[in-house]
Amino acid sequence: MTTSTPAAAPGPVLLVGVLATGVGGAAGALARWSLTAAFPVEVDRFPWSTFLINVAGSALLAALPLLAAVHHRTWLALLLRTGVLGGFTTMSAASAETFALLDRGQVALGLTYCLGTLAASVVAVLVLDRFTAPDQRTDVADDGGDL
Repeated sequence: MTTSTPAAAPGPVLLVGVLATGVGGAAGALARWSLTAAFPVEVDRFPWSTFLINVAGSALLAALPLLAAVHHRTWLALLLRTGVLGGFTTMSAASAETFALLDRGQVALGLTYCLGTLAASVVAVLVLDRFTAPDQRTDVADDGGDL
C-alpha cells in the first residue's frame, strides 16, 4: 500500500521569485509604455523608439553580470533580468512593426528595421560582454538569470 502525501505549498524561494519577476515585469513594461507614449512610432517611418528600447535592453541585459549584487541575490537577477528587462524589451512589437512596414510595401525599410534591430542588439551584447568575465556570466545564469 502506498501512501501519498499532499503536495507542499510553494516555498518562500518560489514565492519571492514569482514576486520579483512580476514586479520587475510590470516596471519594465511601464517604462517601455512610457517611452513609446512619449516617442510614438510614426506610420511609414523607422520605428526608432522600439528599436532603441530593444538595443538598450539587450545592452543592459549583457551588463547585468557587472553588478556584484546580482551574483549574491537570486531574487535580484529575476527582478532585473527576467522581470524589468524582459518587460522592457519588446520583440513582439518589433515583429509587428516589421510586418506593418512590409504590408505597406516598404520592403527595404522593413528589412532594414528587422535586420538592424537584430544586428544592433547583438553588437551591443558583444561589446558589453567584453567587460564581463565568463564566471560572472555563469554565476548570474546559475542564480536565476536567463542568459
